[in-house]
Amino acid sequence: MSNNGDYPGLNLGAAHGEADDEAEAIVFGFWVFLMSDLIIFGILFASYASYLDPVGLAGAPGPKELFDIRSVAIQTGLLLLGGTAYAGVSLSVKYWDGRGKVIAWLLVCAALGSAFLYFEITDFLTQASKGGVPQASGWLSSYFTLVGLHGLHVFAGVLWILAMVGQVLWRGIDDTVKARLMMLGVFWHFLDLIWVGIFSFVFLVPLA
Repeated sequence: MSNNGDYPGLNLGAAHGEADDEAEAIVFGFWVFLMSDLIIFGILFASYASYLDPVGLAGAPGPKELFDIRSVAIQTGLLLLGGTAYAGVSLSVKYWDGRGKVIAWLLVCAALGSAFLYFEITDFLTQASKGGVPQASGWLSSYFTLVGLHGLHVFAGVLWILAMVGQVLWRGIDDTVKARLMMLGVFWHFLDLIWVGIFSFVFLVPLA
């Protein structure tokens, strides 16, 4: 917590007056809500780990046959760049840079998120063509559930970004829109956090 009592990263700054006070409580509440999502992902990570053995693989194609680490690295880069680009949204709102810059940064984030989904779906289709379908083994079921759920979150994030572009165009950047943009930022960075776990544990560990 900073000297003025605000949580770093969860506030707009004193220059935003009441919007700053109201947004911090709203965004903190949303962050707590996301912790329930984190528990779900934690369970799926544990499930994935329990199937990562010969019994879980059940003779079906495994990580070495199915994973394209180059594609996964590209997905990781796109998602992390998207998270970095959202800093442009936050800073543009915080320092009153105008709706044009906010919309531009939002569209950059949406484009990077969409590109991530393109590579991920392409990987899923390629894996399925090699026999790596969810019903083939317990490991594949846990893999598609975990990685697919994260992909659904990214898809929801892209839709949310586009909805916020519409709100910024329609309403401008009023106090309500500021709070919603901050919640979107927390959600977008949360997806980065989950992906770092997926990249490290789901993809790198089995190939090590």
